[in-house]
Amino acid sequence: MTRVLVVEDDPQLVRALVLNLQARHYGVDAAPDGATALRLAAARQPDVVLLDLGLPDMDGVDVIKGLRGWSRVPILVLSARQGSDEKVAALDAGADDYVTKPFSMNELLARLRAAVRRTGDTPAAGPAATLVETEDFTLDLLAKRAVRDGKDVRLTPTEWHLLEILVTSPGRLITQKHLLNEVWGVSQSSKTNYLRVYMAQLRRKLEKDPSHPRYLITEPGMGYRFEG
Repeated sequence: MTRVLVVEDDPQLVRALVLNLQARHYGVDAAPDGATALRLAAARQPDVVLLDLGLPDMDGVDVIKGLRGWSRVPILVLSARQGSDEKVAALDAGADDYVTKPFSMNELLARLRAAVRRTGDTPAAGPAATLVETEDFTLDLLAKRAVRDGKDVRLTPTEWHLLEILVTSPGRLITQKHLLNEVWGVSQSSKTNYLRVYMAQLRRKLEKDPSHPRYLITEPGMGYRFEG
């Protein structure tokens, strides 16, 4: 049974989440504050955490940092905050995804299933999984070879670096700051125009319809994700 830890101080929302999750045969624990959440996470070892950022005793970002000190459990942020900076801070701290309140229960459950599925796929894929195949192109990360429509696609070293970060964390939102730090260095962490240019180049080379990308998805103001 997949076990979910719900960290939320709104009793009505907690009740709705618990009922919906239990109806789908998830095991559920609930914590009304950050301290309880960290204690329960250590004791119950959940498979996924649903985390509100606005907790009564500490900021949700601090809970993320506390969990990331010892666990790689998927963390889905439930956020009523409208500013992208706060969401980015949560993602940079180690959250895997976010859902903005008010949200559709179906969307939340789909995101939760995807997070659990990615975790389950990790051991099978392992560090040696170097082939990424989609309906439109194939990437051999070891050979640094991209093939589309049976033909090699030439990618620059920078394009490869950027692409590798995205495709090795499929479905996960990677923040602009993280991508810029990894590819161009900390001194260039504000140069978001670099990302726009290189992502446009990658879409032109790999996507069938670059103006409506299927694989290289933009989350405005926050970052990018690869949907395989």
